[in-house]
Amino acid sequence: MPEPDQESETVDLADSPARYTNRELSWLAFNERVLAEAANPNYPLLERLRFLSISGSNLDEFLMVRVAGLAGQVRRKIEETSIDGLTPSQQVTAIHEKVLELEAIQQKSWLELKAQLGEAGIRVIGDERLNHASERWLKDYFLEHIMPVITPQAIDPAHPFPFVANTGIGVLFSLTRTVDEAPVKEMVLIPQALPRFVRVPGDEAVYISIEDLICRHADQLFPGFRVNGHGVFRVLRDSDIEIEEDAEDLVRYFRTAIQRRRRGLVIVLQLQGKFDPAAEDLLRSQLGLDRSLVIKTGGLIGITGLSAICEEDRPELKFEPYSPRYPERVLEHDGDIFAAVREKDMVVHHPYETFEVVIDFLRQAAQDPDVVAIKQTLYRAGKQSAVISALIAAAEAGKSVTAVVELKARFDEEQNLLWAGQLERAGVQVIYGFVDWKTHAKVSMVVRREGEGYRTYCHFGTGNYHPVTARIYTDLSYFTADPKLGRDAGRLFNFITGYVEPKRTEMLSISPIGLRSTLYEAIEAEIAHAEKGKPAAIWAKMNSLTDPDLIDKLYEAGQAGVEIVLVVRGICCLKSGIPGFSENIMVKSVIGRFLEHSRIWAFANGAEMPNRRAKVYITSADGMSRNLDRRVELLVPMRNKTVHDQVLSQVMLANLLDTEQSWILEPDGTYERVADEGNPFNCHRYFMTNPSLSGRGASLASGRKVPKLSLRRGNI
Repeated sequence: MPEPDQESETVDLADSPARYTNRELSWLAFNERVLAEAANPNYPLLERLRFLSISGSNLDEFLMVRVAGLAGQVRRKIEETSIDGLTPSQQVTAIHEKVLELEAIQQKSWLELKAQLGEAGIRVIGDERLNHASERWLKDYFLEHIMPVITPQAIDPAHPFPFVANTGIGVLFSLTRTVDEAPVKEMVLIPQALPRFVRVPGDEAVYISIEDLICRHADQLFPGFRVNGHGVFRVLRDSDIEIEEDAEDLVRYFRTAIQRRRRGLVIVLQLQGKFDPAAEDLLRSQLGLDRSLVIKTGGLIGITGLSAICEEDRPELKFEPYSPRYPERVLEHDGDIFAAVREKDMVVHHPYETFEVVIDFLRQAAQDPDVVAIKQTLYRAGKQSAVISALIAAAEAGKSVTAVVELKARFDEEQNLLWAGQLERAGVQVIYGFVDWKTHAKVSMVVRREGEGYRTYCHFGTGNYHPVTARIYTDLSYFTADPKLGRDAGRLFNFITGYVEPKRTEMLSISPIGLRSTLYEAIEAEIAHAEKGKPAAIWAKMNSLTDPDLIDKLYEAGQAGVEIVLVVRGICCLKSGIPGFSENIMVKSVIGRFLEHSRIWAFANGAEMPNRRAKVYITSADGMSRNLDRRVELLVPMRNKTVHDQVLSQVMLANLLDTEQSWILEPDGTYERVADEGNPFNCHRYFMTNPSLSGRGASLASGRKVPKLSLRRGNI
């Protein structure tokens, strides 16, 4: 048989949806990489358990949002195809198949970890017997803490089927009443306020799940009945919130939408144990399953709940504790952040450098009598937010404070409504942004009276103002007093608060106005360099890459000879390394101790990378259509030589050089771990053990500089 013509194959691929990977299946591949870390022998045991728990939490959210949306399209007979040409029905079928495969891997991982935990002195029991004292304690705990809270309900025509909340766990008991041998079915729904796992007191750590504890003491719950069997189930419901175009009051709309979400359609029914067929049929009919996924397992349901066991006080089974450093340059100015930034722009690398400096920036602004105004975007601020406290303090001190609170931050809507109320009561001007667009840009703006005029200090971030995630997400904070960026920040806030679209900006690119075009212009410039025979390269780092037009632009650049390396942690719909089509594009994913979250773009600009001429940007936006077209995002150029080199030649390059935590996207769409060829490099360890980017860092001797990373051709 003659060899197929490669050129015609390339043309066919260029015009075909086959040039893309399905978004949902790519996400499932990402979660499979997360799940693989649960089997990583280089990690401490409880950290491996944490990865297993995270894979469960990730999968729950994916099912409740993405799969729920596709199921809704199927119900409404919407035939809009995905980026790779699949109908909603085809996608749901493929997703269900992959989810069942992942669930089987999760259960296998749990059995292996459970055995290893037992060997390490952390036991998770089911119906195993304990010593007399422990059995007595469990019984007393059940009678005093569990039994008063739970409510068994008979399932018969006289008792309506109870509502099962989203992520709710319940137990169906098959009983026989001893007085008349009548069969009875009883349901016990487990209140979510109860702990997922209960620890038995003692030096040895013994845990039991709440459902096993209830089943263990069923005789106390059902006196006068004989227990014939039981089955545990868990429900996931549609949890997405769609914004109606005619929503007149966003606050009122979200308050009611949050309530509706708790009663969404069932998307997944998980069954554990030997379910009585009649009981299973009852659940299926009463829960109104329609194209829902039913997962049966002999293992543990609600894998995400294992996070409770990860908190066991066993330091030797966890990562070595790490304390973020405080930026040295701020300390050199006696903690005066304004003085440090006034002297020179500064980039801070979280979590290696503490997020506390961002909080202190706002605290100092609140206390400084020369500060007249603060403007702040809030996407996810967390439940215990020092940022909120600082803004309230500033307002109470008489300063003009404006907060843009995004109500559409998924699963944080309720918390953001609470923060908005507190801010308004303190006198903060609270703005909810646009109805159709999320405000996802991360920016703080402080206006300070200095001399005869005013100076604007800005903080631009790649991550949220969330003190908890800032300890585990890698992000960049950029502090500057550049007047051009200050004026642009003012234009951004006027756009959000008053719909005053800026006719021009001096340095910032804002989506959905001009961020996409800025990226395209930079890509086209690299294509022009390649066509002239000059060095041409694009380095980029992001969480997801799904926008078809941006992907096609990268394909075009690669085919023109531009060398492209992408670090895409999660979803990637681009296909890399395909001969004759995308062989100049390499994609890697870094999965490790910290969650890679910073977003960076770098363009060689006619010289070998990395170089001082390169155009470097940090951004709040991923390579997704929603970020480029339906969200307010920022692309911030790194013009200052110091921060330019730090972002490009340290943060970006370290991610490219990483081998210990990296996966490479193969032409067939699968991911393979980077082969360790005897010279391993771990970018997380590198930044943990070397000085901070913004100064010397407390962990090393005074005056020592950040080691210079070198790029050798062929090592990425």
